[in-house]
Formats: sequence, structure tokens, C-alpha cells
Amino acid sequence: MAMKGYLDEYEKLVIRMNTPRVVIDNGVCSSATIVKVDSARRDGIFLEAVQILTDLNLSIKKAYISSDGRWNMDVFHVTDLNGNKLNDQSVLKYIEQSIETVYYGENIEVNGLTALELTGTDRIGLLSEMFAVISDLNCDVVDAKLWTHNGRVASMIYLKDSISGSPILDSLRISKIEARLKNVLNGDKDIKSAAKTCVSMDTMTHIDRRLHQLMFEDRDYERRCKKHERSPMVVVTVQNWAERSYSVVNVHCQDRTKLLFDVVCTLTDMEYAVFHATINTSADQAHLEFYIRHKDGSPISSEAERQRVIQCLEAAVERRATAGVRLELRHPDKQGLLAEVTRTFRENGLNVTRTEISTSGGMATNIFYVTDANGDEADSKLIESVREKIGLDCLRVKEIPLLNHKKEDGEDHQQTKAGLVSLGSMVWRNLFSFGMVKSN
Repeated sequence: MAMKGYLDEYEKLVIRMNTPRVVIDNGVCSSATIVKVDSARRDGIFLEAVQILTDLNLSIKKAYISSDGRWNMDVFHVTDLNGNKLNDQSVLKYIEQSIETVYYGENIEVNGLTALELTGTDRIGLLSEMFAVISDLNCDVVDAKLWTHNGRVASMIYLKDSISGSPILDSLRISKIEARLKNVLNGDKDIKSAAKTCVSMDTMTHIDRRLHQLMFEDRDYERRCKKHERSPMVVVTVQNWAERSYSVVNVHCQDRTKLLFDVVCTLTDMEYAVFHATINTSADQAHLEFYIRHKDGSPISSEAERQRVIQCLEAAVERRATAGVRLELRHPDKQGLLAEVTRTFRENGLNVTRTEISTSGGMATNIFYVTDANGDEADSKLIESVREKIGLDCLRVKEIPLLNHKKEDGEDHQQTKAGLVSLGSMVWRNLFSFGMVKSN
């Protein structure tokens, strides 16, 4: 009994030592709330903290990440999407408690639902065909997310039986659903990457992270559409710092919500560990710098690997980058609603580039980003015509939230691409030179 009590106390000590400590400060900075996370180093702790903040739709204006030996110190400057400091005590308490506990992500409650993972060839009207098949098979879409990038599409769809409201468990019926959707997704037979459909057995991975993983597995980063070739959305550089065995990754692009999550998520899933990082935003631009290694402690070792990292990070930024007009549908839920709405989009030449589907309390709230058939912004008259057909009160044009970065004292907002070798690089290297930060 004494030994058991001793072990219990030891386990408590280990838990206490490995539990992140969070300090939230609203006084030190006039324009942002400071969130400090102090923790023992372990894989994924940086991503988990970023995940919590971005799931709350917070803007990370700046961040400083440092691993000194076996210890992490992460500092985030955060605001709401209007550029205001966080004053809601319930939000501050939630941030503190969530980071200080094991965090599993923004998972949809999957009890009573059947989860499908889909990848395939993107084309005009694809979403309409998918939802038509689902409705025809007497299934209701309860929640879903779909991304498109470089001619490919990835989606997570959560279904239930439209008659009984129960999860779909019959293996023959599931096989039929998968086969029908796979035929729709295959599309152009000249595309080498065939469609994939399967029931998801992974209920713990954050849904946005899973979409990144599906796109990565589909190798969407190897394709470049003409639109992105004409106007690059992101500039990525990767250099090795041989003296300290780090690879230094710089990302410069337009700032947006969840940008940091998308980049860190991709680095993590590519099995790189982030030891130090500096994130700065100015006006509508973001500069992210990471000092990374493989999990075995080695830096990037070849030109082919360096190019792959560049391609994958470009794709990570582009997948969620806003394309098209944002339309929000609020309508009492009914069978076939999504099939009807997306059919109207297709018949009027609107292409859906990204969507988020959710239902709660018998009400459907669905967000669609739409372009014209060429991938350009749809004409406003066409949008109004589609709204009239679906219902002006039900389908509304929503302004895309813009990150509001308030000007701070002494802050220079004239940022150019020539600044890719950032101030952060010089700061970190000086710290290393003076021995103030260990090289791990």
C-alpha cells in the first residue's frame, strides 16, 4: 500500500512537470493579449497551442517560439478578428484550461454519424453531383468540410440515415455509398490520381488537419494550376544553417485566419520538429520563420527534399486561401437541401471552391465560396440571380473577415519581399552566438 501511494505521488509529479503552464497578460501590450505557454518539450505542443487559438477564430499577430534544451517557451500576441484585445473572461479561462490539458482538437461529435473521407478530381458541378448521390441513397449530410486545390478535392462528410436518423452501419450499404461517390469523384480519366473513398476510423484528428493530410497524401502539391503560376500566393525559402544543424524556413504571404495553424500542421505531419520560430504580421502581410530539424536531429539533407518542403508549404497556404464570394445559407434542414442548392449553383455556372456544412437544432448553416467557371470572381448580378432562386432571406453574401492589424508605436508597416531574411534570423543567431539560447 505504501509503495502504491508512493507511485501515485510520483505519477502526480510527472503530470505536474509535463503540464503546460499558461499565463495570459492583458496589460503589457496595448494592442494585443499576450498568451505565454511554458512547458516541457514534447512533440506537438506548439501545434496544439496554435490549434486552440485558431479554433476560437483569433488572430495571431506575433509569436516567438523557443526550445531551450528540454523546455519550450511559446509567446503569442493575439486579438479577435476586429483587432481588439480579448476581454471576455470565459474565453481567457477556456484558453488557459484547454492548453493546460490534453487537447484533441475541434472534432465534430461523431456519435450517431458515419464519417467518410473523400479525395478526387475537382470540376464544375462536382459538389452538386456528390450531394445528389447522397440524397438519392437516403442519407443526410449533418456536417462536412470540402477543400479544393490544384485540380484536386478533399472532403470529410458526416452522414446519417435520412429516415431513421441512425448511423449507417450496414457494410453493404456503406460499400454502395463509397462506390457511387468514387465514380463521381474520378472525373477526368486522364488524371493519374484516382479517387479514394473510405469510412474514416480516425475520430481524434482535428478535421482541418485531416484535410491537410488527405491533400498531402493525394500529392496536390505536385500540381500547379495556371492561376497560381500567374500570381503566386506565397513565397517560401529554405536554407540550411550548417553551424547549428538547423534548416531555416521562411514563409511570406498575405495574412489570414488560421495561417499559422496550416503551416505548423504541415511541418508537423512532414515529421519536422520546430525548435525556434518568429511570426510577424504587418498590415495584411505575414512573415513566418522556423528553425526546424528532422526528429532524429538532422537538417534537410538534399535539394530534392528542400524543394519538396517549399512545394508542400506553398500548398498548405493556398488550400485555405479565400477564393471567390462567400455565401452563407441558413435554412431549416430537410432531405435533399444541399443537392437542391448546389444544383442551382451548377446550373448558373458557379463553381464551389470551399464549403463548410453544419446542422444544429434542425437548422442548416452552410458556407460556400464560389467563383465563375474560370475561377475568377463571379459577377454580382449572377450572384443576386442565384440568391433570388434559392431565397434572398436564406442565402446571403457575407463579407470575408479581414485581419485588422493595428499600428503599434514604432512599428514599420512597409514590408517587402526583399525582407525575407528577417530580423528574427539576426536575433536568433545573435542569441546563439552569445550562448543565451542552447542549440539543443
